[in-house]
Amino acid sequence: MENTADVARMFGALGHESRVAIIRLLLAAHPTGLVVGELQEELAIPASTLSHHLDALRHEGLVDQEREGRFLRYRAGTESLQKLLNFLYAECCTRQPVVNISVPAKV
Repeated sequence: MENTADVARMFGALGHESRVAIIRLLLAAHPTGLVVGELQEELAIPASTLSHHLDALRHEGLVDQEREGRFLRYRAGTESLQKLLNFLYAECCTRQPVVNISVPAKV
């Protein structure tokens, strides 16, 4: 299980409408991703604001950045996003005595 403090920071980085929109756009463009200009055009937000949001997401590993000449390409940080999903589902249904998730023995 991931450290809950790490997971809380990741969720904190996602705690803004524009950042959620960025992640959704990058997931839609996966695995190619988008360059900053494409993100800015899609989201219609100022470059400095977009840069701030991308830095916050990148700091938590939620987006990956790659330089292509004079452009910056961003991709969804699928590994970190998967960790968030795994964290949420790790305890799914474990307190429900009716649900039997054991694996049957091989005969």
